[in-house]
Amino acid sequence: MGFLDLLVVALMPVLKVLLVTAVGLFLSIEKINLLGHEAANYLNNIVFYLFSPALLVSNLAQTITYKSLVTLWFMPLNVLLTSLIGSALGWILIKITKTPKHLQGAVIGCCSAGNLGNLLLIVIPAVCEESNSPFSNISTCSTNAKAYASLSMAIGSICAWSYTYSLVRVYAITNTEQSSILSSEAASEPSSDSCTELLLTPSYNDGSGNLKVPLANLQEMTKISLMEQIVRCLKKVFAPSAIGAIAGLIIGVVSPLRKVLIGNNAPLRVLDSSAALIGQAEIPVITLIMGANLLQGLKRSEMDIPAILGVVAVRNICLPLLGIGVVKAADHFGMVGSDSLYRFVLMFQYAVPPAINVGTMAQLFQSGQGETSIILFWTYALASISLTLWSTLFMSLVT
Repeated sequence: MGFLDLLVVALMPVLKVLLVTAVGLFLSIEKINLLGHEAANYLNNIVFYLFSPALLVSNLAQTITYKSLVTLWFMPLNVLLTSLIGSALGWILIKITKTPKHLQGAVIGCCSAGNLGNLLLIVIPAVCEESNSPFSNISTCSTNAKAYASLSMAIGSICAWSYTYSLVRVYAITNTEQSSILSSEAASEPSSDSCTELLLTPSYNDGSGNLKVPLANLQEMTKISLMEQIVRCLKKVFAPSAIGAIAGLIIGVVSPLRKVLIGNNAPLRVLDSSAALIGQAEIPVITLIMGANLLQGLKRSEMDIPAILGVVAVRNICLPLLGIGVVKAADHFGMVGSDSLYRFVLMFQYAVPPAINVGTMAQLFQSGQGETSIILFWTYALASISLTLWSTLFMSLVT
């Protein structure tokens, strides 16, 4: 594949994102006001609870099977490494640039979570469709590309909505607790945010100065407390998108479920097609929201230029270089197989810009929405160049 061909393949998806972002920015200006602050909040919740889980369920159920999942076992580890390495570099960045506390979660989130779904679903199959593609024949390459991209999207979503979501949430809560009111409340009563909080049970004085708890009430409240604690912990660890990804993997891997739900002759195929129809709305909606948040950031942003440049350097230089080392080491020990397209995808996962869902997280926690959008804007603007250059290098390394 020539440089100009690769440039077009890498440039088109990024330009689409930038154009839709511009539409979201236009819709949020005061004279139009179709995508104001409240509207963006409502849309974020719809994306979080409906669009994203539906998209993951439909894509994974259709493309992932037990055989392909066993073959691709290294990809979940690779995605986890991208998040861990990215968050570590982000932590170093906020220390070097002395990023304000309320913006630290946005910086670390953008360094940690990459766009492992939308871009791969567009770019990887497009690479296979090129007439001079270096990856086997077109039919096999396209089938494998869709499976690789779908699994990447699932694992990336689970990491983003569990690991990165928790990081952004922790920083948002930490910043909120800086106020004296919340600090005094936290000192006077147990935190409802803790998975191990102690729930008070009814008690009475037995006349000797000791408090007694009725056994029946104690047993009942212990059960309720345990159930509530489990539910709260699960809600914090597994966001709706992560649950949707797990459900899609189960449907794809379990053959009886797959036969009932997936395929032209499946009796319940309408459920899968309905989920796919709903999920298709996620990509344009979250991109429009990013444009709306960008307008807020352009009006008033506290994000320093060194922090923005640092995130750009982490995602466009440091992570891709480290990704080459990780994949090469895995290849040396025979952990990634002989498929050159698979190794290309593993390297590509380190070179993508930040996940747009980081903007959704910032919106949900009302912390650094505009600044996050500015980081996303510049990283996506520069991705047209960086993805092209890195893709060319990755292809030369794996073929």
